[in-house]
Order: sequence, then C-alpha cells, then structure tokens
Amino acid sequence: MDINGISKFTFGAPFNTNAVQGGISASSGMPPHIRMGADARSFKCSLCKDDKVYGMGEAVRGINKRGWIYETYCSDDPMHTETKRSLYGAHPFVIVDGEEVFGLFVDYPDRVVFDIGYTKVNEMSVTIGAPDFDIYVIEGETPLEVVRRFRSLIGKSYIAPFWAFGFQQSRWSYNTSADVRNVIDGYRKNDLPLDAVYLDIDYMESFKDFTVSEERFPDFPEFVNEAKSRNIHLVPIIDAGVKIEEGYDVYEQGRDNGFFCKDKDGRDFVAAVWPGKVCFPDFLNEKAAEWFGMKYKRLTDAGIDGFWNDMNEPAIFYSEGCLERAIDKVASYKGRNVGIYDFFALKDAVLGLANSSEDYSSMYHNVNGKAVCHNTVHNLYGFNMTKSASDAFAKIAPDKNILMFSRASYIGMHRCSGIWMGDNQSWWSHIKLNLQMLPSLNMCGFLYTGADMVGFGDNCTEELALRWLALGIFNPLMRNHSALGTRDQEFYRFENREAFRSLLKLRYALIPYLYSEYINAAETDDMMFKPLAFEYRGDKFAEAVEDQLLVGGSIMIAPVCEPNAIGRSVYIPEKMLAVFFKSENSFRTKIYDKGHHFVEIPNDEVVVFIRGGKALPLVNSAACTAELDFSTLRFIANGAEGAIFTLCREAGVQNGRSVIEKQTLAVFGDEAETSFEVV
Repeated sequence: MDINGISKFTFGAPFNTNAVQGGISASSGMPPHIRMGADARSFKCSLCKDDKVYGMGEAVRGINKRGWIYETYCSDDPMHTETKRSLYGAHPFVIVDGEEVFGLFVDYPDRVVFDIGYTKVNEMSVTIGAPDFDIYVIEGETPLEVVRRFRSLIGKSYIAPFWAFGFQQSRWSYNTSADVRNVIDGYRKNDLPLDAVYLDIDYMESFKDFTVSEERFPDFPEFVNEAKSRNIHLVPIIDAGVKIEEGYDVYEQGRDNGFFCKDKDGRDFVAAVWPGKVCFPDFLNEKAAEWFGMKYKRLTDAGIDGFWNDMNEPAIFYSEGCLERAIDKVASYKGRNVGIYDFFALKDAVLGLANSSEDYSSMYHNVNGKAVCHNTVHNLYGFNMTKSASDAFAKIAPDKNILMFSRASYIGMHRCSGIWMGDNQSWWSHIKLNLQMLPSLNMCGFLYTGADMVGFGDNCTEELALRWLALGIFNPLMRNHSALGTRDQEFYRFENREAFRSLLKLRYALIPYLYSEYINAAETDDMMFKPLAFEYRGDKFAEAVEDQLLVGGSIMIAPVCEPNAIGRSVYIPEKMLAVFFKSENSFRTKIYDKGHHFVEIPNDEVVVFIRGGKALPLVNSAACTAELDFSTLRFIANGAEGAIFTLCREAGVQNGRSVIEKQTLAVFGDEAETSFEVV
C-alpha cells in the first residue's frame, strides 16, 4: 500500500483529470482479486453470491448496483428509466463489499463500462475506452472506511452557503421580473418559506450567456436588490454554448483569442443549442477557462450570489454537418413507398442528431498547445466549466460564498460545487431514485445535491408532490423545478396548501441539524446519507434495505414512494423512536423495537426515526434562513442521556468559504422532556 490503504496502478499515459489531490506513486502488481485483461484496457473481479457493490454516483437502479451495466459518460438524457446506462454525471468509483472489502476508482476521462454481474452473475468486468488510465485500489475493513479513504484522496467537499439550505423555487421559465415577483408573493402571502427563485434561459437576451433582457428584466441590479430586501436570492442559469453573433462581445472575444473548441481543421467547432448556432468555450485551455470564469463578474456585480451551470456535458442539439446529412436523408425518401426498415432509418437520422458521438469526435481542445479530441476527455467538460467559475469567484467575490452547482460532473468537481441529479420526471419511481442516489453521490464527495423535487418533466399530482416533499426536506439542495409546458407546481398552487406549509416549515425547523451534519460530513470525509448496510454490519435485513437511509448520526428516514399508500413496511434495525410530524410543533411519537413493521404514514405527515441514545435538534421555523432563531433550539431525544451534538453555524465568509462556528451541546432527557447544556 502507498498511503492509508490506497494503491495506484498506472497503465499507458493517462490524461491528468485533476480528480485526485496530492501525489501518490504508482505501485506494481495488481492485487490478486483483480485480473487484468490481455487487451490492456479491461479487468475483472469475482463476486460471491452475497457480495454487494456500491457506488457509481449518479446512476439508475438501487443502492446495490449488482445486476446491470453502467457507463460513466456524461449524457444529456432526461428519461431516467432503469434501462439507462449513463446519466448526466460520470463517477467511476465502486465498492465491493464481501469477503474482500475494497474500492476501485478508474481515473479515465472518457467512457468506462462497468458490467456488475449482468453478463456473468458472479463477476464484475470493467472496460476502459483506451489503455491509458489510472486505477486506485482502496482497502478497508468496511465500506465506510473505504469511502473515507477515497474521499481523503480526492479532497474536501464544497460547502454551500447557509442560505442555500433553504427552499428554492424554479421553473423553465419565469419570463419576466413580474413573473418572479408573483412567485415570491405567492410564497410570502401564503406563509410558505422560501429563500431563492431561479432564472432559467429566458432571463437572457436571445439566450446569450452573461446578458439580461432589458425588456423582460429592466433595471436588473435594482431588481436583484429588491428580491434581497425580501430575503430572496435570484439564481440565474449559465449554459455552455456561446451564441455566434457579431457584436456580442463574449462571442467576439472568444473567437478572436482562440478560446473556443476547434474542428479537425483548426476552425471554431460550430453546433447548435438554445440560441441556435454556438461555439463551445475550451475549458481545458487554462486561459480560455480563466476568461470565461471572469465573465460571471457581470452578474455578481449586479448582486447575484448563486448560479447553476447547465447543458455542460456538453449538450448538442445538432451540428451543421450532421444536420445537412439528416436533411439529405429525409429528402431522399420523398415520393417513395417507405418500408418499415427505411422508416426506422429515417427516424434514426433525425433522432440521432442530438449529442452524437460523431460530433464529439469532431471537436478538439487545446491542452498545453496540443490538440486533444473531445471524445477522449468528454467527462471533464462540465467539471472544468464549473471549476472556471469557482476559480473566478475567489478573485471577483472573495467576501462571498457563492452558490454553485452543475448538471454534468466528474470525480473531483465536488471540491468546487454541488450537483443536481439532472432533468428527471414526475414519476413515483423517481422519488425512490432520488433517495438511492444520495448515498452513492456522497461516496464520491458530492454532498450538496438533490433532485428536481416533484419532477422536472411530465405533470405531477398533489399526492406525488407531498410524498416527494417528505423526502425533499432532507435533501441539502431542496429545489422544486419544472419544465416548460408542464403543470404549474409551485406549492401555493395546490389545494391542500396547509400540508405543504407544514412540511416546508418542518424543513426550516430541521435546518440546524441538516446543516450541522453536512458540515461534519464535509470536514471528516464522511457521508451525510448512508445505507443501513454501512452501519448495521452483519444484519442481513439491514443490508438488503434499498428505500430507507440514515441521515447524519441521529436519524433514519423511510419515505413513501408509491401512490395511494396509507403507509409502508419499514425495517427497524435497532430500537428507535418514531416521530410523526404533522408540523414542526404538532407530532406524535411511538417506540418501535427492532424488526419489520408496517408504519401508517398519511401523505401530510413526515416520519423520522431517532436512533437509540441520539437526539434531533429543532428550531422555530421562519420565512427564510436569515430569520432562523437558534436561541429557540430544542431537542427530541431517544433516551439520549448525555448525548453529544455539535451544532454548526455560518459565522461569516473568508476567502470565498464559509467560516463555521461550532457549539458542542450535551443533551439530557427522553422523548417527553429534553434540555441541553453547552460543553
């Protein structure tokens, strides 16, 4: 072993992804349980019948990843069905938990295929796109020990500003400042807490990055200050593609300085996204990345202190060449009797325009003066776009901790931002998928994360919205986001407004706990969300649970993920105190012994299970995080006589990072009566 149970094995000439921090020398001779293939770009591991495999970050299916094929390749695909192999993020890290417990990180910036017991039930095979990569093998006694060692290898996680733990409302799109005011009014007048409203692509002038439509958002800095006076942060979107338009200074500067990706002939690579034809900044070119990052200053100068980076896989609707060939294909069928196979070919010609491998293979980066084909470093694009912004914030706003999260990502981006789980759907299965991605992303360092609550695409129901909210109140990034053409799903629009109000206020009452556990996980390389299997080792029932999570050190959650349910089966891994919250101040409790229980959970309640000897802190809710009063702190305890809880608060900002103030509290009492003292 090189350091702390971590070994590195280098093959060929790997591209430096910057995923790993600190130097670690390469070892020779792979461990005996990893068998390298003769092709120099694959390896296999045997799996015993009961071995479990965790990880893969943002991916479909369960917490245990056995039985499917996964590909780490940043993909613009909102239809997250269980048959998909890749989503928006690329996170090639797995943990094998069996007789041997070890982690594998394949550091390679293009496609890596993990066949985890699909082709052969008791074998994991991994195939890398080219024979130039690093493999890190992380040994440990338990999966959690492996996670901590891996996280120490890749660096500390991003800490979002405290206000970003409040509830955030988004939609594609709020088209005018009047629309945004109406949303803020809708929440404030209905006594629904809110901290942020998002600006999707329509706030821009003709979808041009770092512009604001004067027609739809006049006097933008004044409007930002108006929102801040109501304790609302405005969070605009930034897309990867820069519109090709004479007179648009961002385009002209990028063109004149050679800051855009090129084609094989050295000309600017041209594709199309929202504005029509665009060029893509070359974020692997250090000068280009610095140039683009400093453009965020136009919006921070207007008072903006939060951003979301989108379309940065990069998403491509079409390129000129592919579009021309598709049009020719369609035209060739005119007047013909189109048979079924010709029809399929015609259909594929059109549907295959977006995000085609042909386009990615036609795009080149300038890396230290060398042309590098995009398709060999594809997974680094979103990472480096977001890093360019983070690096710029340290220069342009060192007195602020600016919210930043991204759609596309790779291992290592967790140091400079969070991610959201991409464009999902208003499906019941996506509540469960939201839950199952939380621990997998935590394993890869992404702590500030969450799904588009209630679902981005399709039309939600009120029941689904309430059930998703019951999970969403525990997501660090708690954002309600919906797509153009779908039902309006701001919470004040639903009939049972009182239930939404109560659950939103419960989130705010829980923020001291959630923020404190988040900070603890970030500082100690721990997980905020853990599978039961990570804590209850040797308990075969706990190890099989896929729809319950431990959140921090004190509680377990078990949200309802099915329609028309009066409750659900819950496995209680130890004696626990269940708290059924109707609201922050209205709840009932019940002790459950270890075992299987059916727990009735109305759709206007949230149940939290407090572990033995632990306590859950609460404060009085407020309209926004800025108005939370920590002097109202109280505890609900499960026999927590002398339990210790470390309360964390944001005490300021230094060098662009939150300064954390900590207070250690000793809790005394039980579920009926609690008090605490400062230690």
